[in-house]
Amino acid sequence: MDITVVGGHGKIAMLLHSILRQKGHRVRGIIRKPEQAEDLRQAGAEPVVCDIEETEEISEAVGSMDAVVFAAGAGSGSGAGRKWSVDRDGALKLMDAAHNNGIARYVMVSAMGTDEPRGNEVFRTYLQAKEEADEALRNSGLEYTILKPGRLTNEPGTGKVAMAPHLEKGEIPREDVAAVLAEILETPETAGKQFDLISGDTPVSEAVQQAGV
Repeated sequence: MDITVVGGHGKIAMLLHSILRQKGHRVRGIIRKPEQAEDLRQAGAEPVVCDIEETEEISEAVGSMDAVVFAAGAGSGSGAGRKWSVDRDGALKLMDAAHNNGIARYVMVSAMGTDEPRGNEVFRTYLQAKEEADEALRNSGLEYTILKPGRLTNEPGTGKVAMAPHLEKGEIPREDVAAVLAEILETPETAGKQFDLISGDTPVSEAVQQAGV
């Protein structure tokens, strides 16, 4: 497949590029800064510089692909305003680009608990922005899968997860999230569904196959 990843220099995306390349897919990563391009090349992805926050129309940057992944985020330390402009509006722009370019498959990296606002004002805004993006995707007519990981860690992946429509809160290494995303892209049966994701006891490939039933 030909796959575009928005948020191409993020921690999950950088892991995902390498996995997808190893599986034989062609990967394009959309990045904000030209100096990030070489990192993507080293990971096996074609870098495309496009600031999704500042650019209204991103169809050209996305290209004619088989699938898209939204893995962008304003990141920790950013204010509430960027939660709207990146986490929500960036996802909406990618939906528009998918429609414009005839791309049916859209995989979203969201977060657990978006329907349970909590924390300080910025974090509550982040959850609300994610939930509005998820809701728009559910109503978009695209072949979506929404993946909602628990608290992300940089620990080595275990290759084993728990994945279901609703789970108790937990955590998961970014490496395992990337592995699940790659498996989802190869499992069309997961379209039209959303899943919570935390560390567990089920091998990634088996967990995704079960989720698609």
